[in-house]
Amino acid sequence: MSDVPVYIAGLGVVSALGRGLAETLHALMHGRCGLGPLGVFPVMSEAALPVGQVQLADDGDDPLPRTHRLACLAAAQALAADPGPVDAIVLGTTTGGILVTEALLEKGGADPAAFRHHGLGTVAETLARRWGCRGPLLTVSTACSSGAAAIALAMALLRRGMARRVLAGGVDSLCRLTYFGFKSLQLIDPGGARPLDQARRGMSVAEGAGMLLLTRAAPSDGALQLLGAGLSCDAHHATTPHPEGRGALAAMQAALADAGLTAGAIDYISLHGTGTLDNDLAEARAVTTLFGERPPPLSSIKGATGHSLAAAGAIEAVVAALAVEHGVAPANTGLSTVDAPLKLNPVTTPLRTPIATVLSNSFGFGGNNAALVIGKGRGPQASSAAAPPPALTIMAAAGLTGVGHGQATWERFAAGGDCAGCLDEAIVCQGLPPRTIRRLKRLPKLALALAAQACGGLPVDALPASVCLGTAWGALSETHDFLQRLFESRQQFPSPTDFIGSVHNAPAAQIAMHLGARGANVTTSGGDASFEQALLAADLLAADPGRSILVLGVDEAQPVLAPLLDPSVRNAPLADGGGALLLRRGGAAGPTITLLAYRHDSGPAAVQHLIQTLGGAQAVRQSYGVILAGIPAAHAGQAARDLSTFVAESGFEAPVIDYRRAIGQYAAASAVAAVLALRLVQGQAVPAALAGGVEHPLAGKNVLLLGLGAYLSAVRIALP
Repeated sequence: MSDVPVYIAGLGVVSALGRGLAETLHALMHGRCGLGPLGVFPVMSEAALPVGQVQLADDGDDPLPRTHRLACLAAAQALAADPGPVDAIVLGTTTGGILVTEALLEKGGADPAAFRHHGLGTVAETLARRWGCRGPLLTVSTACSSGAAAIALAMALLRRGMARRVLAGGVDSLCRLTYFGFKSLQLIDPGGARPLDQARRGMSVAEGAGMLLLTRAAPSDGALQLLGAGLSCDAHHATTPHPEGRGALAAMQAALADAGLTAGAIDYISLHGTGTLDNDLAEARAVTTLFGERPPPLSSIKGATGHSLAAAGAIEAVVAALAVEHGVAPANTGLSTVDAPLKLNPVTTPLRTPIATVLSNSFGFGGNNAALVIGKGRGPQASSAAAPPPALTIMAAAGLTGVGHGQATWERFAAGGDCAGCLDEAIVCQGLPPRTIRRLKRLPKLALALAAQACGGLPVDALPASVCLGTAWGALSETHDFLQRLFESRQQFPSPTDFIGSVHNAPAAQIAMHLGARGANVTTSGGDASFEQALLAADLLAADPGRSILVLGVDEAQPVLAPLLDPSVRNAPLADGGGALLLRRGGAAGPTITLLAYRHDSGPAAVQHLIQTLGGAQAVRQSYGVILAGIPAAHAGQAARDLSTFVAESGFEAPVIDYRRAIGQYAAASAVAAVLALRLVQGQAVPAALAGGVEHPLAGKNVLLLGLGAYLSAVRIALP
């Protein structure tokens, strides 16, 4: 439990029920269902299944994809009363600009500029440009728990004093990938979602956005607060939840403990309640285990809104706030007869009742679970941020590039050679159980190989409890193959296996299952800063000094999509790989890694700010013996200028190495660079081939890992 209060200063929501708080509240209080016909894209073979579609005007002059437009609508509402720049944006999404990408690929589009909004991180970047945010952007993609997980991480940012105002939430649009993907899994109810009903047959795919402006300063007397949050992972199955709801229970318990509340203090439970057989049953078992046979009023609103995937948890957080403010528990729309084995008694018509606290659940593919507690304030509390925790100690590391695993990569790099390329999968997968990888494609194989290398030989009690993985583009092979088959079969035979693997968090889920990691499981996707975002998430989540956390950055070089989506790849040889670091808060002495700075910013003023953040020019010269700088090809001009400014203004005279020249032009190269930086600091020297022909001793100094381009970041790797 933290003594630092986090207030809800603004709310925004867009869903199939309407736009804004008033329309949403009116619809919920009258039990209205927003499910209806699909109109976003054509369905060729049969009548379209009902969806939760937002009535969004088709503005032909707006270049933004549907997901981005939904996010902007909800953000404008949340910031309406206090529109100043926010310090950070934390956003959950799974679709990004893929609706546009699908249409382009179906028509054979090959202009890379047309794909510029595909990346998940571009949604937060759009919000940042529109509302003047130059601070950290964090894009979370944990399937259907993304929005709630984003809100949990935003709360951690505020509690740590790393921000005073954070825009947090979730957004997703309807698209072919999710509509036909869930259809291929036979998880869509043709009559519309009816959560908890004995005749339920599945979910209804939907879209929408929910945004919260979270602050450390109370916006008014009696303002609502985000009281607590809990994250967990089932580590059980790629799509099916643990049958007893083990992970769901752990997330709810963690949220209550974080809020300093008992189960008896909850007045209403906002269920995840998708309408699928397994999910509803697992959640019901978790709820009855925690609350007993007489839980507080509870319901799922997905029979009214549909399941808006990454947006669902954020929309339901907004609804939780409305429930507290207006004393109303929404009805479980679509419910006719409760399924007796669930042992629940959902609200069947909107219930007027005093509500002080709400527990809101969100669960997703890969067993990613999130729970939030929202309610009225607990009275006077401390307003100062928590003291900075000890640095993260590096317990083990692993790297993988086109020339091989860690040692092979280090030897080639230290000799000044080229490590770029795509390692043969037979070499990638050496030592991995064939049963584990038999249905996997390249990205999860790369991720599992890194995890196995970093954690190999560890006793069970030393294995990581949590996983944070950064990937700019996710599973490109599965995404490409799913869409290719969908188009070629005229929507008849999409691959359920490829759909399951296409979600960005699938590799992290595979790692959790392989290692039995049941703590928080977070995947971040922020372009060239994806690894830095994963490191930030790990720093916010790693609290228990007795448990470790595995942090990875990994991307694959899919020959069709990678050059279209990543402008840095376009004119460079295909390369991929990644790095993994096993970290622990404090504990045994060893090298440490610290994210010192991370901003969505560039230019001379931003570089000056970075130098001051690092303690000033003299501190830079005295603290660091070498800089590893990442210069993405797509931002080469700006990155080179910023690096030149940094060196000149700080007076830095030690070696500066552009690591992308050796590792390759892919987003996760910074994760490999972190592993190489560890080798440098452990060896206390920069090899001659990297230092102008003469070995450069580090003399006890640290390594500085600089991220350049659209983002500026600084990571310190140091000996104790």
